[in-house]
Amino acid sequence: MLHTPDTISTLRHLLTACRTIAVVGLSPQWHRPSYFAAKYMQAHGYRIVPVNPLVAREGGQILGETAYASVTDAAAALAAQGQKIDMVDCFRKSEDIPPLADEAVAIGAQCLWLQLGVFNEAAGQRAEAAGLQVIQNRCVKIEHARLFGGLGWMGVNTRVISAKRLRQLPY
Repeated sequence: MLHTPDTISTLRHLLTACRTIAVVGLSPQWHRPSYFAAKYMQAHGYRIVPVNPLVAREGGQILGETAYASVTDAAAALAAQGQKIDMVDCFRKSEDIPPLADEAVAIGAQCLWLQLGVFNEAAGQRAEAAGLQVIQNRCVKIEHARLFGGLGWMGVNTRVISAKRLRQLPY
């Protein structure tokens, strides 16, 4: 079982600390969930690094950012600019996660985030043993909106109780 606590404080910390996100499986098609989530995060000040081998092979871009064939390639390109990837966000099948977890460890990411419906205990445990925090079966976009005020304004119950009213959104 994974040791990263799946709590509001942990999720809030990760979404505050991890500002550069490699999105593995980011689709260039606007109607796909990966595109929608990445566009939302980019609009809220996060740097999105697309990892899509098909788009990278053609030298393409997604959301105005160069696409890379692998997390390792993306990390090397960012390192040349003096930047690093903080979070590896995976829009892939559960069985595809082990090599992605190994890449996240190799590049020194802080977090391995597996999207809704994606679980891989063995890969998560290896990543945690290497010092990464691992979140499974959660959407970055949904958690950001829930914890930083995006959903509450639309009348959605976020299950976060606070008497403090935000004067402005914290991003």
